[in-house]
Amino acid sequence: MNLAKIKVLIIEDHELTRIGLSLIIEKSNKIELIEEANNGIVGISKAKRINPDIVLMDIGLPDIDGIEATKQIKKYNPDIKIIAFTSRNSENDVMEMFLASADGYMMKGATSEQIIRAIESVNEGVAWIDPAVAKLVLSKIQKAPRKIEAKNNYDLTNREIEVLQLIVNGHSNEEIANKLFITVSTAKIHVHHILDKLAVKDRTTAAITAIKNNVVNF
Repeated sequence: MNLAKIKVLIIEDHELTRIGLSLIIEKSNKIELIEEANNGIVGISKAKRINPDIVLMDIGLPDIDGIEATKQIKKYNPDIKIIAFTSRNSENDVMEMFLASADGYMMKGATSEQIIRAIESVNEGVAWIDPAVAKLVLSKIQKAPRKIEAKNNYDLTNREIEVLQLIVNGHSNEEIANKLFITVSTAKIHVHHILDKLAVKDRTTAAITAIKNNVVNF
């Protein structure tokens, strides 16, 4: 019995990049390119029509940018997973893309193997962050002013704020449990509640939201 292939939509204005991605995808027996779009408006329309599993999204599109296109696609169907595939790695682009609920961020210099692995990982629910971008996010956390007054605008409990602080600092559920002397299952429950209250779906976006909105002290 053949497993269903991962359906991919490419939204990219450069034809050569689309051709290169299509050739890479063709080599995988798990992934299928089902549609392409050369701008954000057409890309949104096609995403709504075909409901792909994965969208490879350029940011610098000629009409509406990839950040806005991501927001609109996610608003229509949050289950469509979106990977930024871009040459842009500024702090603003990275943060805004994740805040738009992107599921991954990949630079255009990625190898064929990395592209395939990113698509498969994100399809399985595992966020993919390019190493260069991961360093930028970590740098943002490390360089954040440490005397900013925290603002709890999300109805977080004191314990949830403690857990969120540890998430921002990069700790796993097991490490959070050890530091707060609670069980791993309790830590997972706190993380689930935090994601709900911040209206995000993963720890990375929760950390970025906390940083941008001064929810915890740094």
